Amino acid sequence: MSKIEIAGRLRSAREMAGLSQGQAAKRLGMHRPTISEIEAGRRNVKSDELTKFADLYRVEIVWIAEGKVSEEKIDQSILAAARELSSMKDEDIETLINTIKMIKSSGGADGKN
Repeated sequence: MSKIEIAGRLRSAREMAGLSQGQAAKRLGMHRPTISEIEAGRRNVKSDELTKFADLYRVEIVWIAEGKVSEEKIDQSILAAARELSSMKDEDIETLINTIKMIKSSGGADGKN
């Protein structure tokens, strides 16, 4: 559980939540530079802050701290994605699949871009 790994997961969770550092800071009652310092791994995250981040970003604390996801959470994510896909047009699904392939081939899917 390194500070840098936690920082990266916090940044990823914020981005997936669609929030800027400023928006997250405002909702958490922090200053934007504090969020920046945490995401850069230069500042430790207190346990009460960890809970607030998890609530705001709608992720499990264990994922932020250890990178682990419960199977129940994975199943829920897959079902949510399937529901979204089922309402899309075939050509939009094809575009999405091509975009995913492009991201994976550029190394973006595993954080190596």
